[in-house]
Order: sequence, then structure tokens, then C-alpha cells
Amino acid sequence: MFAAFPLLALPVLAYNLLALTVAGGFGGDGAPQRMSAQLFSISTASHTRWPVSLADLLLAGALVVLFIELLKSTTSRQVAIVNHSLSMILFIVCLVEFLLIPAFATSAFFLLTLMVLLDVLAGFIVTIVASRREIEFSDR
Repeated sequence: MFAAFPLLALPVLAYNLLALTVAGGFGGDGAPQRMSAQLFSISTASHTRWPVSLADLLLAGALVVLFIELLKSTTSRQVAIVNHSLSMILFIVCLVEFLLIPAFATSAFFLLTLMVLLDVLAGFIVTIVASRREIEFSDR
């Protein structure tokens, strides 16, 4: 049953927890500033400092999870249909949060919502293409 769980719900849940605690709750106007505040910096090969924020870390983790989700969507088991349905529900929840709750109206959450949408679209497209290959048409 774990295979049916959309893994992108984990970064969305992490953002929700951060928005409710660190960023000051649902009506938190400080969410964009706190999510983009520098946590640490990394020295690059060009001897410049690359500032890393909480939103950067969350999005980097979400990209890794999106890759895993895309790999999961290539399976043609029945549990994949449940996964696609749950991913669609997750996208609707993300869209509602982005549009209606001020603490979620950030670029980081928009990109997270876009990743969930890409997971939904890729899942359905991969399933449709895989099912076409399984159907054999004969001239008889």
C-alpha cells in the first residue's frame, strides 16, 4: 500500500509544517521572507559565496522526490492508478493552498505545486502510453 502513497506529499507536508511554525501561521505575511532567508552559504569554485535558503533546500529535496515519483509512474500495476488519483488530490490541495492562504503564496510553494502537477501529468501520460502498448490489435 506504500506504493500508492504520492511521495511528493512529503515536501508539501514539510512546507505546511514550516509555514505554520516558522513562517507565522496561515496568515503569515512573513512567509516569503523567512523561507528565502539565508541559512548558510557554500563557497563555489569561482570563489563566490552561494547563499542557501530553507526554500532552496525544500525544492532540492522535492526535485529528488519528483524523480523517484517519475520512476514509480512507469510501473503498470493497479496500484499506480491509486497513486495517480492521490497525486491529483494532492495537486488540488496545493492549488487551493496557493490561491487562498497567504503563507503559501510564495515562489517556492508555486514551484512545489508545479512539481506535483508534473507528477500528475507524467503519471497519466505514462500509464496511457503503457496501456496502448499492452493492447494488441489484430486483423481477424
